[in-house]
Amino acid sequence: MPQSFEVRTYGCQMNVHDSERLSGVLEEAGYVRASEEGTADVVVFNTCAVRENADNRLYGNLGRLRSAKQENPAMQIAVGGCLAQKDRGEIVRRAPWVDVVFGTHNLGSLPTLLERARHNQEAEVEILESLDRFPSTLPARRESAYSGWVSISVGCNNTCTFCIVPSLRGKEKDRRPGDVLAEVEALASEGVLEVTLLGQNVNAYGVEFGDRYAFGKLLRSCGEIEGLERVRFTSPHPRDFTDDVIAAMAETPNVCPQLHMPLQSGSDRMLRAMRRSYRAERYLGIVEKVRAAMPHAAITTDVIVGFPGETEEDFEQTLEVVRRARFASAFTFQYSKRPGTPAAEMEGQLPKEVVQQRYDRLVELQNEISLEANEALVGSEVELLVAEGAGRKNAHTARWSGRARDGRLVHFTPDEELRERLRPGDVVRTRISQAAPHHLLADGGLLDHRRTKAGDHWEAGQRPKTSGVTLGLPSFGAPAGEPVEQGCGC
Repeated sequence: MPQSFEVRTYGCQMNVHDSERLSGVLEEAGYVRASEEGTADVVVFNTCAVRENADNRLYGNLGRLRSAKQENPAMQIAVGGCLAQKDRGEIVRRAPWVDVVFGTHNLGSLPTLLERARHNQEAEVEILESLDRFPSTLPARRESAYSGWVSISVGCNNTCTFCIVPSLRGKEKDRRPGDVLAEVEALASEGVLEVTLLGQNVNAYGVEFGDRYAFGKLLRSCGEIEGLERVRFTSPHPRDFTDDVIAAMAETPNVCPQLHMPLQSGSDRMLRAMRRSYRAERYLGIVEKVRAAMPHAAITTDVIVGFPGETEEDFEQTLEVVRRARFASAFTFQYSKRPGTPAAEMEGQLPKEVVQQRYDRLVELQNEISLEANEALVGSEVELLVAEGAGRKNAHTARWSGRARDGRLVHFTPDEELRERLRPGDVVRTRISQAAPHHLLADGGLLDHRRTKAGDHWEAGQRPKTSGVTLGLPSFGAPAGEPVEQGCGC
């Protein structure tokens, strides 16, 4: 019997996509995805090191598996991702029942390491300092029939004092445009309607091959791919944001009117301390240009509250930028020490109660702004890509959920006759009837329902399984549960 596996993912979109690669590598090696009942033969933790309590979370989960490992010594446990890259052999020391530890640069080594650990009957730890092969050349078992991640680069050349990513992911490595577009075309050919281009700093794309306009060109090229209805990207850095990218967004019909651009702080003093190479007015200038080109664009951001040395005046400046920018939503983070970062050693670490109070004030302000922006949409028509598992209360409310082109989450009520025909991956039009800070409601029925190839594949239990872009078009695998946890705040 083939051995079963389960991949448990923590962290950002990059980790979610890496987990798709890990699943693809394991399936290619002959493993099969575990059913929901019981414990898999191989359990893989794909970890994040961004939060202060990331290690507590990992070791707590490893502790809960210890008894299962004692009952079944043939079971294997592997730990990969950012925390593995950081802690290395410390993981095996603290949890000696772990069989394999691998880093962010050698995802493709997992089957070999598992086999070696089985043969040698001891833990295998392999942490490379640089990529042995670009992750997108590895097979991937895609989690969605209708939406796909496509990496355009890995690593980061910035030196933000709060961020540990460059030391764990390495310097930026860019894929060739032809390889990126081949992967996007492969997904679109199998009915995937929406693609999100991924990178730690997507708009720095092209640095390796000397073309500072490469990202705008890539967006325009995505606009020529048949069947691809929506293109998103995350996350850009304000320092590298150029006017040609704004023009490409506005002039390419399938590029969504959505921009997630981290602010982190509205205080120039704090931005200098963070080594963020832009200032508040530069950031607001980009927001103004984006809105001039795309008046209805939804702009979202990340903000860190309580960075070392932040004064009340610094925080008030952040609130002022939030008022002026009028973000559709914001991922707000309370600063926490990240071992290995310069900020962790800075003077002026703030008391928890001060950080919490400022955080609450920021959330209250942003919720007011988000609600006002959403209320302005009541009565408007909206096109939704129907999503799976996006509404926690849908089973109780009999609603479905979907994402608008601008990324907003909409819960809608389909007509009774359509309810049985609707599938995730289909496209619907409806009218907004009510607003809340974090979602919209559309309870007046559907204006239109378009069945799609992606919906057909979801209904048949099929998901694209890419074999690496150099090896041809996707094949199909069985379905799996949805990932996620949002954002690393970089």
